Amino acid sequence: MLPPTQGAEGSHTRSPGGSTRSGTFRRVVTGDETYSVFHPKPLPPEPALDLVPLHDLADRANQALGRLDGITLLLPNPDQFLYSYIRKEAVLSAQIEGTQSSLSELLLYEHEDAPGIPRPEVAEPLNYVRALYHGLDRIEGGFPLSNRLLKEIHALLVAGARGGHQEPGHFRSSQNWLGGTRPGNARFVPPPPHEVVPAMGDLEKFLHDRPSPTPILFKAALAHAQFETIHPFLDGNGRLGRLLVTLLLCGRGKALSKPLLYLSLYLKLHRDEYYERLQRVRTDGAWEAWVHFFLEGVADVAGSATETTRRLLELIECDRRR
Repeated sequence: MLPPTQGAEGSHTRSPGGSTRSGTFRRVVTGDETYSVFHPKPLPPEPALDLVPLHDLADRANQALGRLDGITLLLPNPDQFLYSYIRKEAVLSAQIEGTQSSLSELLLYEHEDAPGIPRPEVAEPLNYVRALYHGLDRIEGGFPLSNRLLKEIHALLVAGARGGHQEPGHFRSSQNWLGGTRPGNARFVPPPPHEVVPAMGDLEKFLHDRPSPTPILFKAALAHAQFETIHPFLDGNGRLGRLLVTLLLCGRGKALSKPLLYLSLYLKLHRDEYYERLQRVRTDGAWEAWVHFFLEGVADVAGSATETTRRLLELIECDRRR
């Protein structure tokens, strides 16, 4: 298990100094240790994303989401299908962080008459399900996707699980880091605690299309990377960052009417590349490469989910004809 202030990303390599398109690395000296802290620039990136090479892939991803949204409406009981999808996403998101959980364990726990206190490996995906429903219900009721809502979701996400004692529902008040055992040998050190509130304020503005609108898939990709870079909480950032994608893509009038995309499957299968792409955004300003990876994941997972739904419909039809 990771130490309380250490994130799950990558190997133990020291962050470089200097500025990139996405922010600035600044040297910090604490006692006899020197390390680089990253100060992210607000979104959207400047210079702007080069969208031309991404256009066809973005179209493919959008079409895949549209097909998934359409075909699931044909299911006789879409809520039952959704039940399994949400829990699968919850388990996969926890597994990316190293939690040894399984879908069967989660389902068994939920169906116990008196399940008691869940073990940590069950608590994380269980909390994810509760947090997701809370976020979707709040947004459906007209509450904006905001830092206040993210704090509410975070409190649910870590309650009684790993990180549940570390300022749940509050932005961090101490320095964290990703990889390594301390900032000095970390792979990446996010902005210091006093910069978290302004950085998250900038991200909140971007989520609400200020200074200008951003197409939804690009917005989701950029927002997820920026959230992971800020790492605003002491624990639960990876799970909440992936949940943020779902909140952006799902709901009335959005890309998906229901949370049917378990993107964590793709991110788990390509975990090393996932972390490396995020790191390259910080060190090299490689936004386009990250967005390309993200869009590939959306297209891949949405396509697979559509095929699964199609096969399920065929089975239902065969059963009906008997």
